[in-house]
Amino acid sequence: MPLLLNRHRFLRHVAALSVALLAAPFAALAAPATGEPVWFGVSGPVTGQNAQYGAQWKAGFDLALEHINAQGGIHGRPLAYNFEDSQSDPRQSVAIAQKLVNDKRVLVELGDFSSPASMAASPIYQRAGLVQLGFTNSHPDFTKGGDYIWSPSISQADAQPLLAELAVKTLGFKRLAVLYLNTDWGRTSKDVLVKAAQERGAQVAIAEGYQPDEKDFRSTLVRVRDANPDGLVLISYYPDGALIAGQVRSVGLKQPIAAVGSVYSPKFIELGGAAVNGIYTNTAFYPDEPRAEVQDFVKSFRAKYGKEPDAFNTYAYDAVVYAAAALRQAGPSADRKAVRDAFYKIKDVPSVIFGKASFDPQTRRIIGVKSVNLVVKDGKWAQLDEKAAVAASK
Repeated sequence: MPLLLNRHRFLRHVAALSVALLAAPFAALAAPATGEPVWFGVSGPVTGQNAQYGAQWKAGFDLALEHINAQGGIHGRPLAYNFEDSQSDPRQSVAIAQKLVNDKRVLVELGDFSSPASMAASPIYQRAGLVQLGFTNSHPDFTKGGDYIWSPSISQADAQPLLAELAVKTLGFKRLAVLYLNTDWGRTSKDVLVKAAQERGAQVAIAEGYQPDEKDFRSTLVRVRDANPDGLVLISYYPDGALIAGQVRSVGLKQPIAAVGSVYSPKFIELGGAAVNGIYTNTAFYPDEPRAEVQDFVKSFRAKYGKEPDAFNTYAYDAVVYAAAALRQAGPSADRKAVRDAFYKIKDVPSVIFGKASFDPQTRRIIGVKSVNLVVKDGKWAQLDEKAAVAASK
């Protein structure tokens, strides 16, 4: 009987190992990582109005660490992270930056969530010589903060023309109303969008900003209605985008709505309900995209969490993969400068979003932009047009 039990345990172990290897994208056979961890720091929202994004990040981080450490980690040592809660507040992100640069174990920093919070902290990381990998920072000026400031996020200089292409060319908007989050990110995004829409032959009937803590949009929406646009464009995150969608019809607006890719999440539908049906967006990540990198990631995420990944889970997962590639390139005794130098050298890093990712040494952003056009249909995200869904910015 003991022999039979041992055999059963052995078979269960083999089966579990096989599932783990099949579930892990880019898996390679290697001894699991052991010993003292290699650390990266994270500055991002755990509490506050953007806390849901921090939770999405953590799911992506943890899955990436599971795969990386099962494959030998960083030169045999496990990769680990310290997540500091900034609430995506620039005042907090500055304090966290000071803390992380003084922690000599930390070899690279990921975050913050919003571009304003990240950019407030960038001078500290730059002066201290610690790479700041702002993986959700799309502000065009973010990486201009110095040679230690990097981002795999698609710049709004590229993303907003793609949204304009969707709104004007695909959906046929000729007179746009633009509602934008009145932050540096929102204003910059609005300016790029307006220019791109005008270049495509559209007019902007009205552009209205709103505050991050605003909840009642009806007076703004009345002004939008009176401007008589034929389509609305939202530059929003998904919580405020869902709130706006829930109030649009109450003032008599029936025009179609397109929104920036920041709304792309199951949470947008969960918060907005029936009000978000018919809203269009575009995104760099869509879980039904047939590429092998996407489908391998979706399967492993579903196996770990029992649900579909969204874009922010994926951004976080890929960010850890990029950081790990640089840490490996930098060598087993790397210091922070060696890690910075490694970001210039890594090429064709396996990526869910990009397939293979390389950084432009001048802009310190990922080379190549694509966009999948989506619409909320019957309470689910659906691909809008298979033939025209993937595009590249000029």
